[in-house]
Amino acid sequence: MTQQIPQTPSVEPELTGVRNFRDVGGLPTLDGRRVSSGRLFRSGHLAHATETDAEFLASLGLHTVFDFRNAADHALEGPDVELPGVRNVNIPLSDPADGKEFWRMVRDGNLDQLRELLGEGRAAARMAHSYRQIITTRTAEHSRVVHALAEDSVPALMHCAAGKDRAGLSIAVTLLALRVEREAIVADYLESNAPHRRYRVHRSSDSAEARSPEVMELLAPLFDARAEYLTAAFEALEETWGSVEAYLAEGLGLTPATLDRLRDRLLD
Repeated sequence: MTQQIPQTPSVEPELTGVRNFRDVGGLPTLDGRRVSSGRLFRSGHLAHATETDAEFLASLGLHTVFDFRNAADHALEGPDVELPGVRNVNIPLSDPADGKEFWRMVRDGNLDQLRELLGEGRAAARMAHSYRQIITTRTAEHSRVVHALAEDSVPALMHCAAGKDRAGLSIAVTLLALRVEREAIVADYLESNAPHRRYRVHRSSDSAEARSPEVMELLAPLFDARAEYLTAAFEALEETWGSVEAYLAEGLGLTPATLDRLRDRLLD
């Protein structure tokens, strides 16, 4: 039977222009502690935040906003709104050229093209591969984030475009460093599937065919949060480093003293 992960109440406002926002507080650790509320947040991009959204975000007392989007994302969605007194740190976790033709086909492709590109499990396989690649090749970026959180960057908000994949992995890495229970990490990740959180699919045509049920079904693996994707990342971590502890020490260069500071900042 799947264990129910107890949640403590967290601030979750009705944001108009920011999707997938939530406080990560309340998640349980293996040693009986919990992630502190009001210290670590996640969301989709802030480019379309309304004035009211920005006022709420400013009220959180954020020190740093980590934006994991690349230049192509910024061109598509725009820069984040500026929040007074908040440091904005852009750490792209994907190259603008990565999959450029693929994402053009996602936006522009017709049904036959999308079947060839995404059908028969190819879309889900691509997502799992992407998660594995980010974990194994973006260690410098994840190290920078976790070191910053341990030193001076809390309260922090992490986001990418949808707040699901790149931000989801960065949150997962942080939670692994905090010794949060693996099941709780997955449960938090899967919250991105709630209808009010989901990223709006970009299609260049609004015709009936462009958004037909079959097209939406073909695209679904790209825009879903699926446990198998995060599991693929965890498997890649263990295949490469052998254990979470080795990944933190060798992959991210985190010393016991740095991990202690991180846990003191982010755990009750």
